[in-house]
Amino acid sequence: MSSPSLTLVVVRHGLTAWNQSGRYQGHRDIPLDPEAARPGLDRLRAWSREHLQGLDAIHCSDLTRCRQTLAHLAPPGVPPHPAPCFDARLRELNFGAYEGKCYAELESDPGYRAWIDGRGERPPPGGESAGELRARLDAWFHALTRDAEAKESAYRALVVTHGGVLRELRRRFEAIDFWAAGVTQAEGRHFHLIRHGDAWRCEWSSAVPTPASATR
Repeated sequence: MSSPSLTLVVVRHGLTAWNQSGRYQGHRDIPLDPEAARPGLDRLRAWSREHLQGLDAIHCSDLTRCRQTLAHLAPPGVPPHPAPCFDARLRELNFGAYEGKCYAELESDPGYRAWIDGRGERPPPGGESAGELRARLDAWFHALTRDAEAKESAYRALVVTHGGVLRELRRRFEAIDFWAAGVTQAEGRHFHLIRHGDAWRCEWSSAVPTPASATR
């Protein structure tokens, strides 16, 4: 009997005005900037129409910018997909008092410098630590893999989320340092996982959408 397999396509939401001004968004419910976001979302939608057939599940952060990104990927008139699950566990890290601010406004703050130097392991004022982000993603991933294990054939899921979540998933599956694992808005990663014993191991991963240089 073959081991259970899980294909995850995980994408970051499109551009917002706060992305463009370099402001921490976190749990703030900031919408997309429609004009600025459109080129990236159109490219992602073109890729998804070719590669996202036969999905078993769609998981999406409950924040507006992710909901809008998902709506752009599955507009009216396309073949129906599974009903999406909107999940607060897929939110960005809660940056607390730093939300709405940019680096230039915070760089001289000793507490901010300590947070940066501590790699987020201590929470910002009123916010969430890196460990708390990892814990809620653990709970989400455990529920997802239960569904994958219950299916006899390969399980395929789309996930629409935030930059911090993608960084953490890349750290786990690709062994890339969290701070080096950034992904641009309206882009993501394609992970193929196989269960080995009690653990899920990433067999391969690739960029989403496929870089133009890789298709020539």
